[in-house]
Formats: sequence, structure tokens, C-alpha cells
Amino acid sequence: MEQLWAAPTALTVREVHEQLSATRDLAYTTVMTVLDRLAKKKLTERERDGKAWRYRAAAPREELAADLMRDALDRSGDRREALVRFVGQVSDEEAALLREALARLEDRAG
Repeated sequence: MEQLWAAPTALTVREVHEQLSATRDLAYTTVMTVLDRLAKKKLTERERDGKAWRYRAAAPREELAADLMRDALDRSGDRREALVRFVGQVSDEEAALLREALARLEDRAG
């Protein structure tokens, strides 16, 4: 996903593989399988380019992070306790960001 978020345009499997190969030893087929699975999970979008597929991230990184947090909260069993524990672990800076976000939400609700 990092490669796709960083790219200005959609990438082929070969392009992703070449970028990743600079730092780790991965088989081309491994990269192809992962990108295919990400597309099936709708985390990437793909389009045909001749015989190849071009992949791009379906959403910005921040949107994916928010969706993952929402999913974790939905699975927590006790939403209140999960939120209390999460807030207890944030930094002062993150707490300030949360307060700002809640204030904007309250302003929208009017």
C-alpha cells in the first residue's frame, strides 16, 4: 500500500515489484497475489493496461486508518471501555486533536 499511496499514478505489478525489490527479496508472484487480494478486498482499484493491471489505492491512508479503527471498535464488545482505553493511551498532542475533532462535530450538529 505504501508504494501505491506514494505513486502519482497507478502502478503495474512489475513497477511495485521493482520498487520493493530495492529493499527486500520478494517474488514477483507474491507481489501479484497481494495486489490481487487487496483489489478483491476493495483496498485497491485496478484497471487494464494492455495485458497488465494497473493498481492504485482506493482511498487515502488516513481514510483506511479511520475505517480500521471503526472496525476494531465495532468488534470490541464494549465500545465505551474500548474508547476509554484508547483515549487513555493517546499523547497530549493526540488528545488535543481529538478535542478539536469533537468540537467540529458538535458545531456541525448545531
